[in-house]
Amino acid sequence: MSWTEEKVTKLKELWGKGNTASQIAEIIGGISRNAVIGKAHRLNLSAKIKTRTATSNKNFENSIQEKNIKSRGGRKSKFKSLIIEKDFEPENPKQLEELNEDSCKWPIGHPDEKSFYFCGRSSLKDFSYCKLHLLYAYQPKGKKEEATEKEEVPEFLEKKIKSA
Repeated sequence: MSWTEEKVTKLKELWGKGNTASQIAEIIGGISRNAVIGKAHRLNLSAKIKTRTATSNKNFENSIQEKNIKSRGGRKSKFKSLIIEKDFEPENPKQLEELNEDSCKWPIGHPDEKSFYFCGRSSLKDFSYCKLHLLYAYQPKGKKEEATEKEEVPEFLEKKIKSA
């Protein structure tokens, strides 16, 4: 396959109108999508083809903003509410065979010991752990590294230890 002057002018015209490489390859015929992309690159045609319309672009930006707001409030606010609460139900020691979907699966002790068991408190929806053990398992971003560097117990865990 060789690029004739006619094909090159047609490529430039269709590229300028915002057609995709696949569409251009189909219209010109006898060439692949990759051939169109390669030729457009060699001709230094702008990489930015026709963008979304203004209305769909606004919708796209709005959806991104909504996702950012949800992600900011979601995970952090869940854990902050757990930190504030101080009323943890008592442990309900269970063996592996006794665990179900609603029980906390936090291991207590070493599996080789006879005294080994699982927490057994009721777990939170969509998590495997109770409120207390969720604090240990899922640490806020950045807090874990800071705690290991300073070799101190984070303030929110210190409060939990004192109140427990």
